[in-house]
Formats: sequence, structure tokens, C-alpha cells
Amino acid sequence: MAEVDEDAFYVLSAVLLTPGQFPSLLGDDYPAACAALGLEAWADGYGLLFGQDSDGARWTVVSDDAALVGCAIAAWDCGMPYDLTPPERTVVDSLPGWPLALTVSTTGLPEPHDPEPDEDDHPLLTPPDPKQWGPAQRRMGADDIAHQWRMWREQIADSVEFDEHPEEVPERIAKVLAEIREYTETPPPAGRVRSSPAGEDTRLVRADGPGWSMTACTGDLVVLLFDDTPHEVLPVGCGPQFTVLLKALDEMARASA
Repeated sequence: MAEVDEDAFYVLSAVLLTPGQFPSLLGDDYPAACAALGLEAWADGYGLLFGQDSDGARWTVVSDDAALVGCAIAAWDCGMPYDLTPPERTVVDSLPGWPLALTVSTTGLPEPHDPEPDEDDHPLLTPPDPKQWGPAQRRMGADDIAHQWRMWREQIADSVEFDEHPEEVPERIAKVLAEIREYTETPPPAGRVRSSPAGEDTRLVRADGPGWSMTACTGDLVVLLFDDTPHEVLPVGCGPQFTVLLKALDEMARASA
């Protein structure tokens, strides 16, 4: 960067905030994630742009042009350059800080730092503390398993027996099963259940509920995380009950995406 524009916003990264794809650390579902940022949960969703101002301060800019942000993310994922500068008319809000932990910065600017207190009284966005454990960390853990399913699947197969918690599993699985069944009978808020391709005619299903998160591969394995058991990954064989439920959840998620 040869010269710093004092009024410029330098975009470093971006994510989508839509009913089908959003940072789940913000909430169990799309409306909850929007509420965490003070946004209306409208159907077309948003793009969240993480960047720095000319002083190096961290800001999250919210754009209501999710399609534009999605194109930029797709280009970056393919290793292609894309200048993501949303038109001013699409900017919904600018929030101080970043809700995600990013290890990036803009050449020619000071290291990323928190901005001065916001005159509009926006709370400072900060990522969850990885040393703590709670709903945000539990959902992030489930997301990580989904994003790296094959690696996690190999680790689970090598290191964990399905009957490692013979007394604990039935009670917990019964609770989760009941709540998942309720999802299939009474559709939950948008984004509470999400589905994505996993290859070879299988699907990865992500679901969250009060105190629990689930990552599952249809026909293979269900992995659960709970608020009251920090960092513990509980695998469960995908038996007949879960097989039927996962199919219903997948169909519901795809229909609402």
C-alpha cells in the first residue's frame, strides 16, 4: 500500500450471515446470530466484512448484498483476487471489533487493535475465549468437526470406543433424540439445522439445541458436544433411529436453504 486513505476501509476477510450459512459462534440459529449483532433477520441475509480503518482499528462492516460477498469468498477460495468494496448503499452498519479470531493485517497499517469506544454505543465485538467453554465454544467445536470430518472421523475411530460411556449415553441420546424429533414435527428457527454434501451420496448435518451441538454424517456416525462436558466429543453409532431422523433433518434443511 503506497499511501493510506484516511477514509478507507481495508477488507481482510469476510463471511456470510444467511439462514443457511453463518458463524454459529454467534448463536444456535440465524435469528439468534443476527440478534447478537443487532440486525434484523431478513431472508436474503448479509455479508460480514472484517477489516481495518486507516488507523489499523478492527471493524466489522455489515452489507446487505450477501450475493456480492459470496462471490468474493468463492473467488478467494479458488485463489483468485477479488476487490471486495461494497457500494455505500449496501452498508447496513459498522460494528467495532471482530467476532472471529483472525491472524491477518493490512500492509502499511498498524497491527489490528480495538477501536476507541463507539459513539453509537455499539458493544465491542470480540471472539470467544478458546480457554473457556460455553455455548459459543461448543458450537465452534461442532463446526470444526464438520469442516474437517475425515480427519476427525479417523481420530474418533482410533481413539474412542462407542460404549465408553455406557451409563451416560442412553440418557443423553434420549434427550437429544427427543429434541431432534421435535424439530422434524415443528420446524425450528432458520439455521438451527444445516446440511451440506459430504461426498459419495452422504450428507453432513449440523444441528444445535439447548446445551448441545450435533455433527453427523448420514449412514455413518453422530458426534455430540455438550455445554456441561467441556471439550468432550461423544460419538454415537448412526443406528436406525438416528438414520431416519438425519434423513428428515437433511430434507428439511435443504428445503429451507
